Amino acid sequence: MLEDFKKTVCRMNLELPKNRLVTMTSGNVSGRDQATNYVVIKPSGVSFEDLRPEHMVVVDLQGALVEGELKPSVDTATHLYIYRHRPDVNGVVHTHSNYATSFAVLGQPIPACLTAIADEFGGPIPCGPYCSIGGEQIGRAVVEHIGDSPAIFLQNHGVFTIGPTPQAALKAAVMLEDVAKTVHLAMLRGEPISIPPEEVARGHKRYKEKYGQG
Repeated sequence: MLEDFKKTVCRMNLELPKNRLVTMTSGNVSGRDQATNYVVIKPSGVSFEDLRPEHMVVVDLQGALVEGELKPSVDTATHLYIYRHRPDVNGVVHTHSNYATSFAVLGQPIPACLTAIADEFGGPIPCGPYCSIGGEQIGRAVVEHIGDSPAIFLQNHGVFTIGPTPQAALKAAVMLEDVAKTVHLAMLRGEPISIPPEEVARGHKRYKEKYGQG
């Protein structure tokens, strides 16, 4: 079932350690297949170096197992809540990447102080509240506080990114850690200068319409 899609989601999971976004078995990528509405997600506690497409777990939007020999990620309820409440989202990434999570520890958003933030995120990167782990609370906080951004921090926890595809959600996670590092370094020297909102909007529109070969 969904063999090609499992390969895609597995490949996106393998990009997490390649981009130094995860440690040991933490972090995960999921994807929703638009034809079936089934979700493919990383299995719980499996090391990335051992991860193969056949290890991926398929569940429905209520969390019932559709296919897989292994238990799904402990973050599955969070991913499913996001998919159920954001029909435009077909990819979710969760990490505790260091520079981005440092903002979560402080409960701070990242201001739109880089053109790269304007381009990729379209405005400040928000920080949601602290939530207990294990149920739907985290997914609810993501949906309620992420706004139009593809990324959010959750206080004292970590990072969630979303996108129309697993690839887009992964790109947001990689870009988020990169801009978080730059802003962190800038804050050691002074106060970041925010870009005016109208210029952020202009840059984001131009990036979405002009960047790439599409």
